Amino acid sequence: MSSILTNHSAMNALQTLNMVNKGLNQTQDRVSTGLQISSGKDNAAYFAISETMKGDSGMLKAINEGLTSTKNSVSTARLGAETVKDLANQFSERVAFAQGGGIDLTEVQAELDGFVDRIDAAITQATFNGENLVEGTATQTAVTGITRSATASDFEVTTVSFDEVDLRAIHAALDAIDISGGVTTTDLQTSETQLGNAISAATSLGVTEKTLEGQQEFLSALTDTLDTGVSAMVDADMEEEAARLQAYQVQQQLATQSLSIANQAPQNIMSLFR
Repeated sequence: MSSILTNHSAMNALQTLNMVNKGLNQTQDRVSTGLQISSGKDNAAYFAISETMKGDSGMLKAINEGLTSTKNSVSTARLGAETVKDLANQFSERVAFAQGGGIDLTEVQAELDGFVDRIDAAITQATFNGENLVEGTATQTAVTGITRSATASDFEVTTVSFDEVDLRAIHAALDAIDISGGVTTTDLQTSETQLGNAISAATSLGVTEKTLEGQQEFLSALTDTLDTGVSAMVDADMEEEAARLQAYQVQQQLATQSLSIANQAPQNIMSLFR
């Protein structure tokens, strides 16, 4: 039965066209943004997880950048400690040399004074961005990452602590040595002890620098993993979307033609009355 009041064919064709247009618009949005989930209405669970992971990734990248500054300070301090170690070694060698016979102790003392001055300069210049880690005994703390509870949004930061080194104590001890009146046993012992302290300081800072480098490498790998995980959850498959876009375009054309044909039905009824 045909009716001029209700065109069921046109209604069905229009419904189909609307569904096709909706799918086409969604596909075009995915193609333009590169995302299959761009808001909570697309997939609430995945959107919430991905946004949390994006936040974690951003924080870890910021922490990694902060560790770069800390590592540079430690690296500068380590260079200063190694320089002091080398100078303390030369100082100790000249003290040992001064024990020989026929040595002008005044000249050797002048050499020792020169080493002390160079040690002082190395300590003063071992500064990065205004931070000097070789003139005290304070404990430094650096943020190395974050941990997040599996059942809560709260998170905590992880840290690493390391001690500054006191190269000033080495400088003061060596500066107090005066062999111009003769070398004493205390002078052999003091120079060797301070050489050992300088070696320990350089070693300690080297270990700290290596620890920070390792943590930075881990953070870089971790942020890459988080970014990859977010991508797998929310990024659109562009090959699939391209194929779907072409299919929707064909369906749109067919649905439009079907609607046009359905709208001609009342005209065919009118021709019966001519």
